Amino acid sequence: MPPQPRVLVIRGGAIGDFILTLPALRLLRETIPGCHIEVLGYPSIAELARSAGLADSIRSLEHRSMAPLFAKTAPIDEALAEHLRSFNLVVSFLYDPDTLFRTSLERIGVKTLIECSPLVKPEGPHASRQLAQGLEKLAMFLEDEHLHRAHFQPHPATHPRIAIHPGSGSEKKNWPLENWQQVADSFPAAEIIFITGEAEAERQIQPTGHTTWHSLPLSELATRLGTCTAFLGHDSGISHLAAACGVPSLLLFGPTDPAIWSPPQPWVRFLRNPTHELSSLSVTEVKLAAAQVVAKS
Repeated sequence: MPPQPRVLVIRGGAIGDFILTLPALRLLRETIPGCHIEVLGYPSIAELARSAGLADSIRSLEHRSMAPLFAKTAPIDEALAEHLRSFNLVVSFLYDPDTLFRTSLERIGVKTLIECSPLVKPEGPHASRQLAQGLEKLAMFLEDEHLHRAHFQPHPATHPRIAIHPGSGSEKKNWPLENWQQVADSFPAAEIIFITGEAEAERQIQPTGHTTWHSLPLSELATRLGTCTAFLGHDSGISHLAAACGVPSLLLFGPTDPAIWSPPQPWVRFLRNPTHELSSLSVTEVKLAAAQVVAKS
């Protein structure tokens, strides 16, 4: 019996960047049957791949033994080198303009390295397609079926449960909290849940009058999002997570292009003013669009 193929996927980046890479992980999983996939990344985020059944193990990109891989001649831990050599294929989404990482892998004897650029071009196709383009070197091509599906199993509640994430990684991509409060109040029969984290705490975004899920581990948040019947938010990593959980969603877009950055699932709707300014979106039009998403959920 031939040994089990082993694939290492190296992916840093923020939550949204990682979730946009899940279709590429699914492509690897389905193209190499029976393979063992390990994700080398930030553990709190990389755990999502294991929760989705797209990775069998994870390893920390922040471990001190990793640092020499990004230096020219630094000695590399032999145990790490042996571990990296154990993979039949290494797929890296790291930004490596000086080829330090590639050179280190070649130095320790890694045979097959495929580099996928983590940089998304503003004039290109959807971000997930751009991220997966490096796999085309192995005749692996991302199909719509890899994009248009949930990565986590939804278990929606029997009553209306609407999750709202009022923040994002950039102030320019945030609609005012008081507007979100008005939208929330327009659904008196639904359970409203606000999702907050460190970014919202730093900006003093503190919703009132409703349940708050604050700084939950991402795998737990994914499980909870799967119970929601609708999600409202911005262009953010949490919005990508909600979409990956199969939750009908309305996302407000401002300066970023939804054709590239919106979650690709068909149950996601975006709202964007022609001025590309979030402040130009009125509470009335967001209420109407949200009501349509909730009604279809």
